[in-house]
This record gives sequence, structure tokens and C-alpha cells, in this order.
Amino acid sequence: MFLEDFNYSLPEKLIAKRPIGRRESKILICKKKKIVSFKEILSELDKNDVLVFNNTKVMPSVIKGVYNGKEIQLTLLKNFQTYFWKVFIRPAKKVKENAIIKFDNNVYCKLIKKKSVIAEVKFNKKYEKLINYLNRFGNLPLPPYIKSQPNRKFDEKYYQTIFAKNSGAVASPTAGLHFNVDLMEDLKKKNIETIFTTLHVGAGTFLPLKNDIVKKNILHEEKGIITKQAAKQINAAISNKKRIVAVGTTVVRLLEACYCKYKTIKNFNEDIDLFIYPGYRFKVIDRLITNFHLPKSSLLILVSSFSSKNKIREYYDFAIKSNMQFFSFGDAMFLEKDEF
Repeated sequence: MFLEDFNYSLPEKLIAKRPIGRRESKILICKKKKIVSFKEILSELDKNDVLVFNNTKVMPSVIKGVYNGKEIQLTLLKNFQTYFWKVFIRPAKKVKENAIIKFDNNVYCKLIKKKSVIAEVKFNKKYEKLINYLNRFGNLPLPPYIKSQPNRKFDEKYYQTIFAKNSGAVASPTAGLHFNVDLMEDLKKKNIETIFTTLHVGAGTFLPLKNDIVKKNILHEEKGIITKQAAKQINAAISNKKRIVAVGTTVVRLLEACYCKYKTIKNFNEDIDLFIYPGYRFKVIDRLITNFHLPKSSLLILVSSFSSKNKIREYYDFAIKSNMQFFSFGDAMFLEKDEF
């Protein structure tokens, strides 16, 4: 199985570069080959469905500094040992090890080591002070195909889910962006249970898979958290034969990683690197709400495991012919798990 098996052509006009207000997105109900307004997902759900969301919050983790007179952009990914951070650096080729990158307000960092576009740096400010700096001066890390200038106020409104709570992600769990306050209230009225977990979306979101042989790729670790209460609710739902509906691939990876390790869903606070590709047997998730993903990405490979490679290609072709919008700010699809 090769990466090229998960490639497809997408017209530029179908890439959603920005949302238009609090948009009315669409969703493809895959088994019916029907496209409806996203809020009509309600008609596909009932009290036997349990929706599991990711309540991670995107950090304003993008800051711009200067090295050798050139602008350098860092996306802070993960903190360790108070002063040290793993970062995504652009342009990486212009910065050497031991370089000092200077930012506003007397903030600077030293590049300790670098591997491709990922580097380890040491800041001159402790974690708490640096977080304060990010909250004041940082921007949200939008996907790299969005070239427009960052607008913190606009991005906070449209690149955070309405239930974003636990800060730590460097990308939004975009399936959750389709849910507004009214829809969440409608779920309650229909007695559809909602559960919140946390997966801090990490560096892998930005990076392409490198090995042409699919199963030889390794994903970057991401922090996943399932509270005791959430675990209790999910296990009860499974015991009661309810359908677990993952809102986004991040929820899929978190719940499946927990079950793979412990053979149950439990109180969980660990890094995960589960890479799901065709042949994987899903233990927890029954249904999936997700956006349309980039060609040759780990997320497209995941959904091709949940349904099947041929079916996903068929659904994507249908979505393209129907002028649906793709990627983070685009439309969604509703998938049922393939039974093998």
C-alpha cells in the first residue's frame, strides 16, 4: 500500500480559504449520497447515538522574530523543562544551530538542535511568562495553504470551536467548527448525549508523510486526555449498545489509542502516536463526522480505513463534482463504519 493510492486531484476553487461569516456549511451523508445543510445532521441521529467531541483550544502559538536581518516564524508545539520548546520553524534553512532569534519585548530564543523543519529552542522566559507573551502577541497557526495575513480577532472567532476549553493545540479539530450553539441545543432536545475529550492537535498536522510505503510512516505524538467522567459515559454507552459518533479524526485516534492499549476506555492522560491505515479494525467508533482531507495525508488514510479506500474515493469524487468545499474551513461528510 503506497501513498500514491491516497492521492487525488482537487480544483483550486474548492479549497475553502476562509469561512464566510459563521457559515452555513454542508454535509455529505455518504450512505445516501445526499448533500444537505450541516444542521440537518440531526435527522441522521437519534437517542442511540452518542457524540464525542474534542474540546482542545488552539494556542496563539505563531510568533515572528528576526535572525540575521531575516524574518523567522516559529510555531510553538510543545513545552518541556520550563524554558525549552519544540517548534516548527520557517524558513528552516536560514537558521543554524546556536542561532539567537529575537522577538519583541526582549523575548529571544536559542536554537539548540534542528531536524528538518522541527527544532528545539530555549527561550529566555519561563513557561508562564512566554504563554502570557503568546496571548498578547501570538497568532493562531492556520493551515499552510491559507496564505492571507493573520487576523487574531477573526481567527479566534472562526478557527476555534464554540466548546474550545483546554489550551494546547496547534491546529483546530475542524469537524467541531460546524457545531454552533443552536445545534448543540437541538442535540439536547433530541436526547442525544454529548461527551467531551481532549486531543491537542500537534505537529503532524503540518507535516507530509515521508515514506512512500504507507505503514512505514510514523506520526508525531499528541497529548490525549480522557477524564474519569468521560470514560464512564463512553463505557456506559458501549455497554448499552449505543453508537459512538466521533466528531473528527482526533476523537477517533484518541479513543482507539486508549482502547488498543488498555482494552477499555479509561481515565487517560498520555501522548499517542497511533497511525490508522487500511486493515485496522475499529474497536470503539461506529460513525464519523469529518471534513474532507488533503491528498496523501494520514487523515485521508484514516477515513479510508473507516469506510474503504474505494468508497472514500467514490465519495470524494462525488463531493468534487458537487462543488463541495474542502479542508479546514470546508464542508463535512458523515461516514458509517465498514463492517468486514
